[in-house]
Amino acid sequence: MTGLGIDFPNVVGPIVTQNPRNPVPYGANTYFLSSAFATENPGQIGNASARFFHGPGIINTDAGISKSTRITESTSFLIRGAFFNIFNRSNFTGVVVNYISTKFGTATNTLPARVGQVSAKFIW
Repeated sequence: MTGLGIDFPNVVGPIVTQNPRNPVPYGANTYFLSSAFATENPGQIGNASARFFHGPGIINTDAGISKSTRITESTSFLIRGAFFNIFNRSNFTGVVVNYISTKFGTATNTLPARVGQVSAKFIW
């Protein structure tokens, strides 16, 4: 440990990642195993690279639908619906990479869940 804020652990085993949505075999929200790392020797920087993994990834599907109905020649009524993250997939963010944290290797946040909105407009 250098104490300079640039401490990296030593990699002592394979870095095994899992889907944080799946609680088995390593526990809920676990993205990688912290047991693959060990504290570096005093005064040295560990052999783990600064960014040894890429996050769990984000898949987000949005959808919208609209219907315009003509009432007269110069007036119409428009109804719209929009849905964001329509399949309500958990998109994990904030994987803790601070080695000294007790939550090292776990995802701590998610992006918003499914959101829907409906709007109407009268056009004249």
